[in-house]
Amino acid sequence: PFYYETKMAFVIWLLSPYTRGASLLYRKFVHPTLSRKEKEIDTYIIRARERSYETVVRFGKRGLNMAATAAIQAAAKGQGVLAGRLRSFSMQDLRSIPDET
Repeated sequence: PFYYETKMAFVIWLLSPYTRGASLLYRKFVHPTLSRKEKEIDTYIIRARERSYETVVRFGKRGLNMAATAAIQAAAKGQGVLAGRLRSFSMQDLRSIPDET
């Protein structure tokens, strides 16, 4: 009972410039927690950045290899094959190719 009324009172308390509820919660709970875990968060961000770069490079190589293969096949079979072959590729095709490393 009174869930929506309590929720509305809490939101008003958070947003009110007189009570500054959001600022109080941030200063008392969020900021100290983020400050304690800052190095750990930075480490995760660096790892994510490195992994994303490696993933982009890997998928880029696969995509270029597939495009080169399609171009060679098209040259052997005819021009119409190239357009159809390139349109049929998707990210699922790139993921299904085993790594060469």
